[in-house]
Amino acid sequence: MQEWQNACQIAAESAWGVTTDATSVQSMAYDAVRDGTSLKSQHAILATHRVADTLRSITEKHDRGWDAPKPRFTSPTVVYDERSMSFLDDGTVSLATTEGRVSATLRLPDKKDGYQQQYLDDEAWEHTQSTLHERDGAFFLHIGFKKPAEPSRQPEYGTVLGVDLGIDNIAVTSTAQFFSGSELEHRRRQFRRKRRRLKETGTRSALRTLIGIENKERRIAREILHRVSNGIVAEAERYCCDIIAFEALDGIRNRLPAGDVFHSWAFRRLIEYTTYKARSAGIRVTRVSPEYTSQRCAECGHVEEANRSSRDEFVCQSCNARSNADYNAAKNIGERAVRCVQQSTQRTSVSRYALKSGTVTPDEGFTPRDGGVRG
Repeated sequence: MQEWQNACQIAAESAWGVTTDATSVQSMAYDAVRDGTSLKSQHAILATHRVADTLRSITEKHDRGWDAPKPRFTSPTVVYDERSMSFLDDGTVSLATTEGRVSATLRLPDKKDGYQQQYLDDEAWEHTQSTLHERDGAFFLHIGFKKPAEPSRQPEYGTVLGVDLGIDNIAVTSTAQFFSGSELEHRRRQFRRKRRRLKETGTRSALRTLIGIENKERRIAREILHRVSNGIVAEAERYCCDIIAFEALDGIRNRLPAGDVFHSWAFRRLIEYTTYKARSAGIRVTRVSPEYTSQRCAECGHVEEANRSSRDEFVCQSCNARSNADYNAAKNIGERAVRCVQQSTQRTSVSRYALKSGTVTPDEGFTPRDGGVRG
């Protein structure tokens, strides 16, 4: 664990202010970590990746105007993965150390139906990156599990779910599923008032409390984003979609007048959470250009800035179609994803995007679901 701390510090010194990309940090710091510590190669790589995660978190805090100094790695922990840790049939776990492999008995709850034992025994789950902690002379292994991704569905007539991102509605799907952003914004206003009062107080105790407030805010935001990502994947499964399409986030703060660094962070996290959850369901996630998705009529294709009559309402100046502006954008994103895939090498993987009442195939039109009416 001491060598792990040293390795992380070496990598942080090398990459601080230069990069937060895991591959770049590994390339920059790997040799120095191997020369400066007794870690084996796999743990040296894991240390550089852990540092990259930490530096990304600090960069996000800087973007939000928070004070975050260069990290110091002092926690008595070490990260393991599938190559440096293995579980044996006799109930022990084999762990790589600087002195070679050691085996330790896993002391799990006595009940055989405990949730830990279920994960270990179920072949549908496999262990992934885990963390060994030392506390008061005892060692605790926090084991990560994952389900291997199911093969992506690639039928001849696959379906896309379009998703628009926003502030009032953090996500809206082409199937007219609205995920409100009101809870996220409400909690954010609460924490903003608390931070302002603590900064005005300015005492050492207030500053310590401020750090705790910032961590709690980020934790609550993640919980909300996890719920939304679960809902998006469930919607894709409900309508048998093979791809979930988001708009690319480049320049999103300029496209959302009320957006700021926090929203950019929240959207990135939402897409990340949706991506790995969708992968487990055999669904791919893609991003498409956001150009004119808020100004284009999903019914007739007419593009005009005046079509977006207000933040919430879309009224086409050509065909007079009326719709919720975010819902109209979600349908445009779905159609753009279909066209992009058709123009790529995967020409037969998807051909339509999902609506609540049916599907739309570009250039061919609407197909109702069970006699439904387009909406």
